Amino acid sequence: MRGSLKTTLTGVASALLLTTALFGRAASNTFEAARFRSSEGQGTTAAREYSVVEESRDYSVGQHPRDPFGAPARSEPAAQTRRGQNARAASLPSSVSFRESGRGLLIKTWVNGAGPFDFALDTGAGATILSSRAASAARVEVEAGGRGITLGGLSGATRVGAQKAFVRTLALGSRDNNVGARGLFVVAPGLPEDVDGVLDPSEVFHPLGFTIDIPDGVLSFFDPRSRPVRVSDAPPEGAVVPWLTEGQSRRPFVMLAEGRRALLDTGSGFGLAVDDAAARALGIIRTEGRRRDGSRDIAGGEVHSSRIRSATVSIGPLVLRGVPTDLLTRAQKGAPVILGRDALRPFRLTFDPVSRLVMLDPRTQ
Repeated sequence: MRGSLKTTLTGVASALLLTTALFGRAASNTFEAARFRSSEGQGTTAAREYSVVEESRDYSVGQHPRDPFGAPARSEPAAQTRRGQNARAASLPSSVSFRESGRGLLIKTWVNGAGPFDFALDTGAGATILSSRAASAARVEVEAGGRGITLGGLSGATRVGAQKAFVRTLALGSRDNNVGARGLFVVAPGLPEDVDGVLDPSEVFHPLGFTIDIPDGVLSFFDPRSRPVRVSDAPPEGAVVPWLTEGQSRRPFVMLAEGRRALLDTGSGFGLAVDDAAARALGIIRTEGRRRDGSRDIAGGEVHSSRIRSATVSIGPLVLRGVPTDLLTRAQKGAPVILGRDALRPFRLTFDPVSRLVMLDPRTQ
């Protein structure tokens, strides 16, 4: 999605604040599921025109000191450790293919055994969102008697009518490839007719690690207890950087060398998406760009963008040159910097929620 939508959940104990930018392209009626979405579909060509340059690796990242499942780390006999690792590997979900369309990275999904539905794989969502029609077909129960959930968009608009949902099972790729049903589920209006839901992998797969291979169109899983990501694992032309978060959300941010955080947002069709303040902070030269049609967020508000001159930014030891860049207007003040699919398309992205590291591996031809 392009931009970031803040979703305020009322009637939930923690009054959790989510950013879930579910954007539809106004002119083409297409949908973007993860913070911000482009209003035009020209991602593949633009993304391949920028280069990934490696610099020094002289930084270190501390490992998370606790077991990924919340228990203190402990030593075990080697044979017992191997048996545990083998059992966990056997229980991992199988890898799943996804396809990219104007709606995002779409994956076949079964909810409570019903389906298949088309869900958008969206690292920027902050929750898993179901359309009313999918929830009805899957007989999903919703919270009764509460005040409901108010969805607020990147534009600052709000919409009432969403409900907290309770999903029993979730499967991807095939009916029997169960991935669990963790995190927050919401049934919400406002999704396009040909998108049944939005899947946030950081929430629903936790505490499993996962890899989104955008060039090959494959989502895979790993157990970070037995196969953690380490800084020393950085691929020759890639990087391993800290997985930063904000508040209670697990949405993945990375630190740009220019001093700003950026959200890795597979639901967004933008490249590097910035508002006026972020453009100045990053030294991005504002040029007259091609204005795009307004994108409507899930709350019905509208945000505009222009594709301006390509920028250069750094993530850890990587320098990304010629990144497709979008200048946002009429976005809510304080919108995060976004690295959407037009910027991420060359990469295989691996997320380790235990070590709190992200690996960016450019899949160059």
